[in-house]
Amino acid sequence: MKKINRILLADDDRADRTLFEKAFKDLNVPPNITIVNDGEELIKYLTKHSEQLPDIIFLDLNMPRKNGFESLVEIREIEKLKDLPIVIFSTSFPQDKNYELGMISNLFKLGANVFIRKPNNFGQLKHVILQALSLATENTGIKYILNA
Repeated sequence: MKKINRILLADDDRADRTLFEKAFKDLNVPPNITIVNDGEELIKYLTKHSEQLPDIIFLDLNMPRKNGFESLVEIREIEKLKDLPIVIFSTSFPQDKNYELGMISNLFKLGANVFIRKPNNFGQLKHVILQALSLATENTGIKYILNA
């Protein structure tokens, strides 16, 4: 597995960001976590820090100004960012399984590497984060859905 030194989280929900940071701290994952609040901040950060890109992005879908779908498309259109591992981290899908699978399939077509349904429990959160870090950095081209 590729070593993870820099993590970027794009999420507008303060409580989710706090849990995410606490999970990384508990997991002893390198402390270099950058957090942005929406897709516009994400793209600005990536273009401004193009010499020190994150090793992985955790991307929420429902954010103001520029959502996760739009951000994913824009990232994959930038040559320097096209291979950057992206983990979609969201609760945004309704209970309709066919609709959900169609949306997840679309995310993978757009370039996502891993999809995680945000868990309701802190232990599950830590577990899926570890799985996502491992899977997203393998560069196998295989797409994964992690259900919490």
